[in-house]
Amino acid sequence: MTDSDDGGRYVNPTGEFTRDNNYIATRITADARDGYPVEPGRYRLVVSRACPWANRAIIVRRLLGLEPVLSVGIAGPTHDERSWTFDLDPGGRDPVLGIERLQEAFLARFPDYERGITVPAIVDIPTGKVVTNDYAQITLDLSTEWRDFHRPGAPELYPEDSREEIDEVMDLVFRDVNNGVYRCGFAGTQDAYEKSYRRLFDRLDWLSERLSTQRYLVGDTVTEADVRLFTTLARFDPVYHGHFKCNRHKLSEMEVLWAYARDLFQTPGFGDTIDFDHIKRHYYEVHTDINPTGIVPAGPDLAGWLAPHGRGALGGRPFGDGTPPGPPPPDEAVRQGHTPLPV
Repeated sequence: MTDSDDGGRYVNPTGEFTRDNNYIATRITADARDGYPVEPGRYRLVVSRACPWANRAIIVRRLLGLEPVLSVGIAGPTHDERSWTFDLDPGGRDPVLGIERLQEAFLARFPDYERGITVPAIVDIPTGKVVTNDYAQITLDLSTEWRDFHRPGAPELYPEDSREEIDEVMDLVFRDVNNGVYRCGFAGTQDAYEKSYRRLFDRLDWLSERLSTQRYLVGDTVTEADVRLFTTLARFDPVYHGHFKCNRHKLSEMEVLWAYARDLFQTPGFGDTIDFDHIKRHYYEVHTDINPTGIVPAGPDLAGWLAPHGRGALGGRPFGDGTPPGPPPPDEAVRQGHTPLPV
């Protein structure tokens, strides 16, 4: 059994990386149509700060103010072939679920489960069984199905009148950027790598042009599309530029995207979820086929994330008529030294 933020890795005969997108499709909904109703305190969101897919869920939960109704379990930045582990917690066990490995929750529901044990995952606390690890649907459901429990002033991350455009942009971002960096990093042939490399940077150029005249990807407020692009951009210079050979330019050398990323990073709910130490440790320690020494780079310098971005001149307001979230709960704050933000 494999387990990684790559979601189950497969390189086809042409050398191209293929992602296993068969996740547990059970949904937690207001009408409980899959047997799991939205219910405060019933579920636990299991994440790793290292993983970009899990980072999306952390951000959306923060922006919507769901902390009081959906608890979070934070796995460590590394894992073995079996599972993510709760090595950050006393005794190496999640204090709510009482388990050492996320794998236990998957096997509790599916004893013969053979796919990757991925984060984010939502676990039903009373039964200890995983409900879903469908990362793309999880964040959309937090915006739509959990609406009754959003904080006052929560932003509309998936507004109905913009969903078609948001979905279109998110699809392009996923195929060419979110997954594109992995297609570069895990390519099995030179030709497959170079095709993925060109596809990635062509899309980044397209995004730069789009964002040169508008502050956010869709409309004049933050949406789910921005969340999904941001978690890849945050990892670009620390990991993808070198580790995954995405090295035409660093993010910090792409003027528009670098300013856009800094704008989001400095927006409450985004930068305060980023743990650069966990990010680097995960990729450089876990992917031993790419980095056999396990040495974790000391850089890059993170101070630039706090530099002025100037994006306000394009207009727009991150939360529209809403308000920013408050500070993260003390037990969920990123540790001092793991982020350039003061905590």
